[in-house]
Amino acid sequence: MMNKKSLYKLEYNKIIEKLTEHAGSFGGQERCRKLKPKTEISEIERMQEETAAAFTRIIKKGRPSFGGCSPVSESMMRLEIGGTLGSGELLRICKVLETAGHVKNYGRHDNADDMQDILDGYFEQLVPVSILSTEIRRCIPAEDEISDDASPELKRIRRAMGQINDKVHATLSSMVNGSLRTYLQDPIITMRGDRYCIPVKAEYRGQVPGMIHDQSSTGSTLFIEPMAIVKLNNDIRELEMEEQKEIEVILSNLSQQTAEQTDSIRADLNIMVQLDVIFARASLAMDMNATEPIFNDEGRIRLKQARHPLIDKKKAVPIDIRLGDDFDLLVVTGPNTGGKTVSLKTVGLLTLMGQSGLHIPTLDRSELALFEEVYADIGDEQSIEQSL
Repeated sequence: MMNKKSLYKLEYNKIIEKLTEHAGSFGGQERCRKLKPKTEISEIERMQEETAAAFTRIIKKGRPSFGGCSPVSESMMRLEIGGTLGSGELLRICKVLETAGHVKNYGRHDNADDMQDILDGYFEQLVPVSILSTEIRRCIPAEDEISDDASPELKRIRRAMGQINDKVHATLSSMVNGSLRTYLQDPIITMRGDRYCIPVKAEYRGQVPGMIHDQSSTGSTLFIEPMAIVKLNNDIRELEMEEQKEIEVILSNLSQQTAEQTDSIRADLNIMVQLDVIFARASLAMDMNATEPIFNDEGRIRLKQARHPLIDKKKAVPIDIRLGDDFDLLVVTGPNTGGKTVSLKTVGLLTLMGQSGLHIPTLDRSELALFEEVYADIGDEQSIEQSL
């Protein structure tokens, strides 16, 4: 574990902030924030190779989107103890699986002569369980909406509701525009609570048999549910209760089917978060015009045209630095604001970035040495961004 003081002094945290902005999923952003320099050369080289492979893929066919990778671990835990999920939660899981399908498609090589790369393994492990996502999507087209076709029973209930609603409207319309017109404040049908009512002038209360549900603030208008539709309104309420029950059955069935796939869903999410981080590293490399460094464990540094990544590309003066070949001590002299600190910070920060699997803003085939620890003793008043 590198010492925190040096990470802070060399402004490694600012590079991590930039990296995090390139991640598309919540999990990817979390992992980017936790990225620290590694000290195993094999692990560093693997990460560098991943970043390079993602970089090449972005150039060839753009970036895959990981926006659908919502965190669903709480929903998974509920499923595993036999719980039923709501429509919104099931949709989020559906989006995770659909995203896995898109990402897997993105990972396929279109041409036979496309070279295999280190990322193929990740893409191959994705299992989009499309039979489940298709079923969820068929039953739940949008959040808080269950499709009529989710079950034959739901279709029957909703058809019956539609027929009774039509009957209520027809009955009330004929009253409002016919026999009761003179007793009404306005010829309209209104809702009070969940009951259909008509606005009757208070003095004609006796002329309109039915149940009073409300009155206007002045008391001059009563909102009455005519007797003729009380039974129809009750039928609608009963059907609504049946509808709720049937929706619960549908959600319970979908939850059971999803529960059987929790391992696949978890694995998919984990792989996509890993890929999201790798593509964030590649995307940052594109932003910085960066290249893959070559690592050695012989203390050799050879940076060609290195730029400090926090200084505007147009203003940064590139530097060449060589160390550890035929000399291993470097003394940098010069006037104030001559760029000594920036040069020191550049070497330190690029080393930290390289050991975190990030590409570095230098010309191709620059070399970095593996260090177990990076020490920086730089005055607090030195801030790169304020040009101090």
